[in-house]
Formats: sequence, structure tokens, C-alpha cells
Amino acid sequence: MESCRSMSARSAVQFFSKTVSSPVGTLWLYASGTGLAAVLWRADSGRHLRGDVVASNNHPTLLDTERQLDEYFAGRRKVFDLKLDFHGTDFQRLAWSALLSIPYGQTRTYSQMAVQIGHPSAVRAVGAANSRNPISIIAPCHRVIGASGHLTGFGGGLVNKAKLLALESAQKDLFGGAQADA
Repeated sequence: MESCRSMSARSAVQFFSKTVSSPVGTLWLYASGTGLAAVLWRADSGRHLRGDVVASNNHPTLLDTERQLDEYFAGRRKVFDLKLDFHGTDFQRLAWSALLSIPYGQTRTYSQMAVQIGHPSAVRAVGAANSRNPISIIAPCHRVIGASGHLTGFGGGLVNKAKLLALESAQKDLFGGAQADA
């Protein structure tokens, strides 16, 4: 289930944060009173959240997110069951919602995503929206690839994008020395 609100409605929001370790590095989790607002790769990435941020190691949404991420990385979870609180423009929220429809272990191109959301000529705009996806991994922007089939930009880096895709394709040595072409 997901909830989306506009940027203007978020100025008075209070966020709760927690850091978690994962096979792809440290992740910063942020929750509002409504749901999960962000899974970010760098602490400073949270500065785009408008509102007060309070560290919380016991916020129920953050604990549930951590548990589900642990299950995902262990290969026991293919679908996340979290209430999401996306903060962005209408177009961004449309693009991010479309990410949620990409099945585990599959990929889509930016062009396919643009067609899916009804804006076939907005390939670059879809790419820009994906680059601002605040709920990484859960809203799986790592499953979007270039038209050539090559891995393209990812907030967590191309090596981590390759690792997430390897996890989902059930390849062995998931978090060993896998490298992606830059």
C-alpha cells in the first residue's frame, strides 16, 4: 500500500531516521508518521526531506523496513509490504509508482517506463525522476536499465546496482567481487 503527497504538503512533517548495515553498504532509513519516506545511500541525501529529522532506533516503520530489507538480502523476500510516503512532484510520484510494478528479477528500460506511465516521449524525465527516487531498493529503480541493456546511473553506484540485480536473478557469489561497467 502506498501514500503519495505533494512537496508543498511536507514542510511541517517530522521524520524519524535510522541507519542500517546491508550487503551493499550503510543505508539511511527515514519514516514520517504516514509511512516509509526514504531509503538512501548517503546520510546527506536526507537533506532533501523538508521537516525535522529525529534519530529513532525503535520507530515501528523503520524496524519493519529493516526486517524486510534483511529478508530481501537473505533471498527470503521478493515483495515488500510497507506503507510508502513518497514526497515529490506529480510526475515523479507517477514514475516512482511505476517502479513498484516491475517484478522481482526483471528489468525494464527507461523507454518502457515512459510508455507505461503514458508519456512515451519523456524518457529523460523518467530517468531524472528515477535519479531522485527517495525509496531506493523498495521502489526498485535498480531494475531500470539503459535501452542497450547496460546498467546506467544509480544512487548507490553501478556496482551495487549489479549486486541487487544479481541477488534477484539468484546468481551465486552475490556480494563477492562483482563489478559493473561504468
